[in-house]
Amino acid sequence: MSKSERKSKLPAKPTHGYEFGGPIGTFLLTGVLIVTTYSLTYLCNDVTGCPVPSLLHPSTLTLEKLKRETGWPKDGIYGLVSLEATGWVLCYYLTSLTLYAFLPAQVHVGSVLESGGRLKYRFNAFSSSLLTLSACGLGTFLYGSSFPLWTYIWDNYPQIVTANIFIAFALSFFVYIKSFSVTPNNPSNRELAAGGHSGNMIYDWFIGRELNPRVNLPIFGEVDLKVFCELRPGLLGWIVLDYAFMAHQYSTYGYVSDSMLLITAFQTLYVADAMYMEAAITTTIDITTDGFGFMLAFGDLVWVPAVYSLQTRYLAVYPVDLGLSGIAGVLAVQGLGYYIFRASNNEKNRFRTDPSHPAVKHLEYIETRTGSKLLTSGWWGTARHINYLGDWIMAWSYCLPTGIAGYLIKANPLAPTEVVQGEARGWGMAVTYFYVLYFAVLLIHRERRDDEKCHRKYGADWEEYRRRVPSRILPGIY
Repeated sequence: MSKSERKSKLPAKPTHGYEFGGPIGTFLLTGVLIVTTYSLTYLCNDVTGCPVPSLLHPSTLTLEKLKRETGWPKDGIYGLVSLEATGWVLCYYLTSLTLYAFLPAQVHVGSVLESGGRLKYRFNAFSSSLLTLSACGLGTFLYGSSFPLWTYIWDNYPQIVTANIFIAFALSFFVYIKSFSVTPNNPSNRELAAGGHSGNMIYDWFIGRELNPRVNLPIFGEVDLKVFCELRPGLLGWIVLDYAFMAHQYSTYGYVSDSMLLITAFQTLYVADAMYMEAAITTTIDITTDGFGFMLAFGDLVWVPAVYSLQTRYLAVYPVDLGLSGIAGVLAVQGLGYYIFRASNNEKNRFRTDPSHPAVKHLEYIETRTGSKLLTSGWWGTARHINYLGDWIMAWSYCLPTGIAGYLIKANPLAPTEVVQGEARGWGMAVTYFYVLYFAVLLIHRERRDDEKCHRKYGADWEEYRRRVPSRILPGIY
């Protein structure tokens, strides 16, 4: 089939079936994600403890008691919404968009699309982040931990979460409706995602119907919505939350604990690495395969900043001091994970962009009938997603500094408030170690989705690849 023939056709309806339990599963999952986000926000708090005391004695649990212990708004769900907070969050998005549009950028060409075309991407997330964080640093230098940004985030955190949820919903509906304007043989190389146009509205809205939805905005020009949301503002928002929580710890206790410094440093490094290597996202499954719908919008804008910052929010209320041995242990875990993650990704990206490079030209590979090359030696000969192993090991270094987590807040009108572990010790780990459990499920699910996609694409070549590289993530075990 010629390029022009391929380009004149819209992708056929997917033949690989539903994911996440289909329409009913994705509808329920939408609710579960929202409830989980708010539960993690309120059940571990600075009002009564982490977890709230009633959860330690379920027989005493009542709805009114739970509301009181969680600091639930007096006006109910309406208290979760703040027009002021929503306005400030939108200002943050506008700032990110402005930096994207006007700072110098590198232009990269993406992977070949089903139509045969390739999209161009404008990347400057690293310089945008540096400028944003520098402004935050200047504010902190001038005002200390009382910098209004930090105090506002702490005081209005649930309302900020709600604002991002609204934005995720708005984007999801917008791109879903917009996807019906995709036409055959369009000059913009617009395509429907292979798994996102099943014909069921709920499912397609959740998964994402259009592969790379773009908008042309006055002043700002063309913006790829999926790529924009992938790293900013959510990923940068995660670090901004970390810094706000660190500032709160300092305001409350007069110092910043070594555990807080470690987690914040690790997560800053992770985000800075992603921003610096921004062009690498063009080869990820999020960009090449998944449509942009509620799943990615909520994940990028709500789940990442709210869930990934759980540990620093915990430490803001209950500092943990690790000591030299604890620091050394956590550093070793982080170093191992980062080395595997970055070395493997660098090897893959270098091989894809310049297979004659001295560092990768010796690697063995299978060349498929479609012309793709699948590495069978080096890092990618040890496991088909060895980078996921590094990512998961790093996740442990974010959780371990919280220790055997859990605390209770004992308020006394005649004495300073006490924060002690007491009977909550260990139970708080359901919150502070939630990330590492969730991340394991996420990576296993992503690996299986990718395996199915590649098997459909490469057929017998992928079966041979599986035979040569039998491990999925953990060499010799899984």
